This record gives sequence, C-alpha cells and structure tokens, in this order.
Amino acid sequence: MLERASLKNRTEVTFVLPADIPPGPVSVVGDFNDWTPGTHTLTPRRDGTRAVTVALPAGGKHSFRYLAAGDYWFNDESADSHDGVNSRLHT
Repeated sequence: MLERASLKNRTEVTFVLPADIPPGPVSVVGDFNDWTPGTHTLTPRRDGTRAVTVALPAGGKHSFRYLAAGDYWFNDESADSHDGVNSRLHT
C-alpha cells in the first residue's frame, strides 16, 4: 500500500506492507535510490504494519520494487501502474 503527502515541491511517499508478509527484512528499491537494497528498509509501526517514507520530487514518475530476504523481488499491487517488471509511482 502507498500513502502520500503532497508538500510544496515534493511528495512524501510511505511504502507500507504487513508486518510479516513476506517474512524478514524488506527494502524498497527504485530509480530514486539507484536500485540499492537496504537504502530504504521498512521498519515496524504501531499499527502492525511496517513502512518507510521517501521524499520524491513532485510531478515525477518512478519505477520501484520491493526486495525481501532470499532475493525475493515483488511489486506493489496499489502502484499507479506497472511497466512490465516494475511498479510505477506518479508523484
């Protein structure tokens, strides 16, 4: 799930997943962090989910995926679109 907050010249996007699906650490990787695993790792929240917030320039389009333990890559069903392999986000 994606949560968004529009600010003056950027959009803060919060990437949200259940606390234990998939199990183990998960990071969001995309063109906004040079596809570098571990840069944006989801952390537990009080509501039983885990999340990470990334500030992105307003008016952009970004490709991303999630990377879980065991080299398990997956997409976000709530993404704005998909470009084949990746989820797409419009800010």
